[in-house]
Amino acid sequence: MIPSASGSYPRRDGNRVRPLIGGREAFGRIAEAVDAARRRVWVTVAFYADDFRVPDGRGLFELLESAAARGVDVRAVFWQPNPESAHYGRTYPTDAPARPRLRIRRDRAIGPYCHHQKSWMVDDTGFVGGINLTAKALERHDAYLEVNGPSASDVAHNFVQRWNGASEPHASDDLPLPTTVLAPCGASTVQIQRMFRDDRSILGQYERAIDAARRSIYIENQAIPIPAIASRLEGALERGVEVVLLVPAVPEEHVYAARKDPARRPLFEGLEALGRYPRFRLAGLPVYVHCKLMIVDDVWATIGSCNLHAYSLGGHSEMNAAIWDETVVRDLRDRLRRQHEGDIFTLLPERYASR
Repeated sequence: MIPSASGSYPRRDGNRVRPLIGGREAFGRIAEAVDAARRRVWVTVAFYADDFRVPDGRGLFELLESAAARGVDVRAVFWQPNPESAHYGRTYPTDAPARPRLRIRRDRAIGPYCHHQKSWMVDDTGFVGGINLTAKALERHDAYLEVNGPSASDVAHNFVQRWNGASEPHASDDLPLPTTVLAPCGASTVQIQRMFRDDRSILGQYERAIDAARRSIYIENQAIPIPAIASRLEGALERGVEVVLLVPAVPEEHVYAARKDPARRPLFEGLEALGRYPRFRLAGLPVYVHCKLMIVDDVWATIGSCNLHAYSLGGHSEMNAAIWDETVVRDLRDRLRRQHEGDIFTLLPERYASR
């Protein structure tokens, strides 16, 4: 599988990775890591609500402040929406009470776009995924990837860039950019990829992975693919590749509105074109699919925050981790197959998002 040709971070060998499926498993593990932290807890946040709880019942700030009380360097960068942003989720309020033990910065994106990264750096362990910090998000089907080893250095580097470049005026507590790479500790090759500033490596990797597929492409994503991705999936189907696209069976209201907008017609035409191939299956689950995951030929996978829609691939900041490790990827695919067994059902492309 060919890595992205561009991007801030290289493909690195020697990582140990662990896919975390669902909010309970992901935040149970993240909370465990935070409780054991001795040096740093750094987190980038998109959507947040006070009803968020880790599995043991603590809220975000209870978790973070307990680490800060031990002398851990705790920092959080929260996305702050612009007036022209689409207000489709809850965010950390600008009038939130002061939290003296924590270092907090707010960061605006450009125009209507969102800082959509959901990353954690806990000591030398990185977590890259797509689960928002809300009670609603924890009820959805979603995933994180735990990364130890050289590529975790890139998760830390991204945080420092976000922290130092935050748009809100702040005190002079910038961080030095990391200059060393963490030691190898596993067998997985990983590349941290982003949609951030001039780095468009997630889109490039999606395209290369689809073009390289020879047997199967399995996608879990909140969004149906933009035409540029749909056309590549059609090319894979023409080569005889099996394609499964797992999406929300009942999408959000803005998708129904897009269905009625003539300007958005190409989005749905691309999906309908895929439906003409016998090797394509559009599927749903009884729970809302919020995941951003792709598996190709059961040897390569990506997990992160990047949807297949125009905002994620056009203006949002995003972070994914791509994995080259047949053992890990096969285990992930088998686990998802077992988890979805009996729950997955087929949707009709020509009727998706229509009423």
